[in-house]
Amino acid sequence: MIRILIAEDQALVLGALAALLRLEPDLDVVATAGNGRDAHELCKELAPDIVLTDIEMPHMTGLELAAALAELGLPTRVIIVTTFARSGYLRRALAAGVRGYLLKDAPADTLAAAIRTVHGGGRAVAPELALEGWSGGQDPLSERERQVLRLAGEGRSSAEIARQVHLSEGTVRNYLSEAISKLNAGNRVEAFRLARDAGWL
Repeated sequence: MIRILIAEDQALVLGALAALLRLEPDLDVVATAGNGRDAHELCKELAPDIVLTDIEMPHMTGLELAAALAELGLPTRVIIVTTFARSGYLRRALAAGVRGYLLKDAPADTLAAAIRTVHGGGRAVAPELALEGWSGGQDPLSERERQVLRLAGEGRSSAEIARQVHLSEGTVRNYLSEAISKLNAGNRVEAFRLARDAGWL
């Protein structure tokens, strides 16, 4: 049996995924989690073979979860199941050690086959995403620029961002200025939108 943990913050989607996978004779959904932090704790406790996770989740994103599991050295393999068909997300997912990247509108048998492929040591990436991943632009942002731009996009002021990330307000403004410049944006709001749409946040 392939032991699976599903991390998804939308209850209906979580329930549907679990119900579909439990119909497969060789797949066992051992746990579900509504956010990345809970999924991380459950993985430490249960060490599932596969984690299915969305990208955007409360407390810890799917990409952060994948990176954290890699740091723990667990044998758990991560498959992203998301609505975000963006090359930036795919590139970041692969860099974080993710073994599969599928869209939520994929047929159930495609998901089951992907789980078996990844469990067997392979990769499973939706074909249209694989093509997009090669053709999409490179992420120009540093991790700090990404962090402050994400907070700016949430409507935080430079002072609020500085307090949250433990930097000086001037340093935060410098990071934002660099991000705006790299993205050829007119201001932080436009820079956030461009980076988000490209999948770099």
